[in-house]
Order: sequence, then C-alpha cells, then structure tokens
Amino acid sequence: MGIVGIIFIGLIVGLVARFLKPGDDSMGWIMTILLGIGGSIAATYGGQALGIYEAGEAAGFIGAVIGAVVLLVIYGAIKKG
Repeated sequence: MGIVGIIFIGLIVGLVARFLKPGDDSMGWIMTILLGIGGSIAATYGGQALGIYEAGEAAGFIGAVIGAVVLLVIYGAIKKG
C-alpha cells in the first residue's frame, strides 16, 4: 500500500477513532483526522516491522484504529495538562 492509501485509510481511521473514544473532545475534525493519519502510519509501519501482520490484512486497519485512539488520548491529556 502506498503512502496515498495510508493517508486515505488514516482519514477513515481518524473518524472511527473519534467515534469510539469516549468523552468530549475539544479538538476539531481536522486535528482528529491528522491524528488518525498519524495512528495509521505508526500502526502500518510498526505492525509490519514487528511482524504482527502483513500489508493488506484487516489487522492493519484494527491496529490503525487502536493507534489513533491512543494518539487521541495522549493529545487530550497533553492539551488539558
């Protein structure tokens, strides 16, 4: 999957992560999408480097969502504190 595909999946992942993460987010949709892209890139390269999954597997999408949720939580904690 090329970088354009990763960014597109990141857009979707950002929206799914915002939907799944509980609580009130004071950030806008753009920041959520950017964090989704970051989570997607980190999960794609990190998961493949660790040998957890191969390119194109459904586990990559699930990992990207988890990565994006983690980034959303970290961002929220930094912004509050």
